[in-house]
Amino acid sequence: MKFSFMSFSCPDLSLEAMLSLAQRLGYDGVEPRVEAKHAHGIELGLDAAGRAAARKLAASKGIAYACLATSCRYADPATREAMVASTLGYIDLAADIGCPRLRVFGGTLPEGLSREAATAGVAAALRAVADQAERRGVTVCLETHDHWCNPADVAELMRRVDRPGIQVNWDIMHPVRVAQVSMQEAFDTLRPWIRHVHAHDGATRDGKLVLVPIGEGVVDHALALRLLREMGWDGFVSGEWIGWEPYETHLPRELAALRRCAG
Repeated sequence: MKFSFMSFSCPDLSLEAMLSLAQRLGYDGVEPRVEAKHAHGIELGLDAAGRAAARKLAASKGIAYACLATSCRYADPATREAMVASTLGYIDLAADIGCPRLRVFGGTLPEGLSREAATAGVAAALRAVADQAERRGVTVCLETHDHWCNPADVAELMRRVDRPGIQVNWDIMHPVRVAQVSMQEAFDTLRPWIRHVHAHDGATRDGKLVLVPIGEGVVDHALALRLLREMGWDGFVSGEWIGWEPYETHLPRELAALRRCAG
């Protein structure tokens, strides 16, 4: 099991500084978030020389690109075609920098769109990017998020798509908190397709979700990581901490907590 963090922890750091931070703290990888005005510079507009340099820099630090986190989402028919085109571009970006995974979303269902119609549309979009993903060696991982927090809905998508290049990013908090599904049930449902994992803990205060240190919220990380360990998981568990504490405060503490949970 390997550990990484998303660039939301340090949005103002350059790519080299973020990689050096991961190296110093003992992380195995980083997860650049695109389209968020982060200083790492890993974006669609990066030219061939910049992509090669980013790949070389990560290799020199011994830090992997665990995943490239995008905002691509497919539920809305009005934007689906554009999102598919964007995804194809991000697949190439990920491959060029040596990143084997790409995070995408199912997206929010527009008013009046049935679950069945949304499922058919999202499945079609994912099938449309599968050939290029498989050709470039990038796994597109749909996150348990927004209107796709229920693992059963995501599993149905995966069965319809049925392509090796399309898998799941299991955000372990959203199914538990939003869909009210147990950790065991979420894992059992998604297990065949889990290729990337997001970890963070949260609690509801004054009716709002707030981030809290691992072990102080609603997420049973020890169970989630034990289940992953028992299945022989050798992928990344990536911390997603958005707008939280200074990175020097939370990154070392949360890594220690994750390692304890992993046994």
